[in-house]
Amino acid sequence: AWREAATESALDTFSRDNGYELMFIDSDNDSDYQKQAAMQFIEQKIDYLIIDPIVTGGWDNVLKAAKEAGVKVFVLDRTIDCDEWMYEAWFGSDFEAEGEAAGAWLEAYLKDKGREKEDISIVTVAGTKGSAARKGRTKGFSKYIKKNDNWTKLAEKDGEFTKESGKRIMEEFIIKYGKIDVVVCHNDNEAWGAMEALDEAGITFGMGGDTILISFDAVYESLEYVLSGKIKADFECNPLSAPYIEDAIRRIESG
Repeated sequence: AWREAATESALDTFSRDNGYELMFIDSDNDSDYQKQAAMQFIEQKIDYLIIDPIVTGGWDNVLKAAKEAGVKVFVLDRTIDCDEWMYEAWFGSDFEAEGEAAGAWLEAYLKDKGREKEDISIVTVAGTKGSAARKGRTKGFSKYIKKNDNWTKLAEKDGEFTKESGKRIMEEFIIKYGKIDVVVCHNDNEAWGAMEALDEAGITFGMGGDTILISFDAVYESLEYVLSGKIKADFECNPLSAPYIEDAIRRIESG
């Protein structure tokens, strides 16, 4: 759901009416295909290449080829592991700060409920392995796990940011651990899958439930679940970064 909003923003921003000829590839979560597509764009002598990287690593050859071809590169949403001089700029959200915000919220919520000294079990339905969103949210939230000695992270598994994988991973966690105090999902689609798994297992969650469900992205449907009390907290990740790149391109073109 978040990705659809980000894609729509890019298509609207780089439209023909705004003076752009946009070539767009959906890599369908295939990092190798994404890098091949980027190389093909560079070979077509485009002016600008915008990469929304599925994973952070393995981009050096693409970025070097772009430099040699005189193609200016922007990085959107997630980040790339490389020297910053290899691209023009990155525009996106601070994933580590999102993870920290979730940890701070949970700490304050447990204290408010008088549960700050209880042993708290936690599982994470994580995002795609190697993605900046997964790395940042895990790193930020882990600071609060280390800070609170009574919090125990039982497991973290890759839910690939999809509802189907979120449900499958949550089913595995339920079979292995039974009742879990806190479930952290790295995006809303995973949270929707986890909710289905919890419902089918007869485990209550949300308002008055046994399990606290935390999510990221805060798309419209999930905010409705927050209002109804099923998702206890959802942390915003803004999908509308494309206009910032458009502004940067305008400034480059005007010198």
